[in-house]
Amino acid sequence: MLKDTIKKLTDDPKGAPNPLSIGATIEGKVVAKDRSSLYIDLGILGTGIIFGREFYAVKEVIKNLEVGDKVYAKIVELENDEGYRELSLRDATKEISWQRLRELKDSGQVLSVRITGVNKGGLLTALDGIQAFLPVSQLAPEHYPRVADADKQKILKELQKFIGKNLEVKILNLLAEENKLILSEKAKSEEKTKEVLKNYSKGDIVDGQITGIADFGAFIKFPVVDGELKDDGIEGLIHISELDWQLVENPAEIVKVGENIKAKIIDINNNQVFLSLKALKQNPWEEVEKQYKKGDVLKGKVTKFSTFGAFVEVMPKIRGLCHISEFESKEKMEEQLKIGETYDFTVLLIEPREHRMSLKLVTKE
Repeated sequence: MLKDTIKKLTDDPKGAPNPLSIGATIEGKVVAKDRSSLYIDLGILGTGIIFGREFYAVKEVIKNLEVGDKVYAKIVELENDEGYRELSLRDATKEISWQRLRELKDSGQVLSVRITGVNKGGLLTALDGIQAFLPVSQLAPEHYPRVADADKQKILKELQKFIGKNLEVKILNLLAEENKLILSEKAKSEEKTKEVLKNYSKGDIVDGQITGIADFGAFIKFPVVDGELKDDGIEGLIHISELDWQLVENPAEIVKVGENIKAKIIDINNNQVFLSLKALKQNPWEEVEKQYKKGDVLKGKVTKFSTFGAFVEVMPKIRGLCHISEFESKEKMEEQLKIGETYDFTVLLIEPREHRMSLKLVTKE
């Protein structure tokens, strides 16, 4: 019989003493299962069995177990009439789940999960009955919520679109003691990205397509060949400060989604690519240094007020700052200056490398 065969294979031939007690948690290895019983090899401690109510209470867990799998169980009877140690998985189900999840993490296996909820930080799901969290930062680039003004409610609305959908993820981190399970969607493509990036270096100029715009910059996917985006392309980021030499407040003013452009790779770090548009444009600050020096008077158009002062356009794409300290208050500044109007300013400081020019309003006596 199956039971006799299993017992003969796993009983301790030396008859080692049993140091265990009812309620103790032990580790074993699945050696066989049938429609109503699961047999566990406990090594020198003999053979355990899970059957009856204990079997049906966790049959969904047992269904996923295979011969050779390690499990944790609690002893409910030291030895029954047939010589088996009766075990329970009910109280050890979480230990089984965490053990399996550790093995999945170590193997780097890609898993499919169904998104069940969201919060402002990311997506919620579960693996083996353990609650799991997929942070926004770990979403694949194509799923990143690209909200232009970074409004948290808009981001939350974008994330809610994933509820009920399946995503492929890897386990990024797990802390059973703290009941934390963190997932990553972008980790599954890291090896592919790493391989593709071997073909690129810092300083390369690429043809790409703008795939998304956020408040902090624009996403660009490359390469584009003969005007068409390659299916195996990778995505990088053009930070808002790298879109143009002028001060950019809204990336959508510089680039549009779907637009094909050239960009320069300025850094590759941890499988992330950072690119620049302004690196391919002439630096207008070089002309400023040639035309103006400290003490010169120039004409400039007021373009914006801020808590720091008034921004003044002195050349195309060049803005200087007339600091708030040059006025008694913001109210006084707004009385003396009007948006869109041109005034005379004295150059107080020029720092071309820092892209900085300080100005003082020339007042009429």
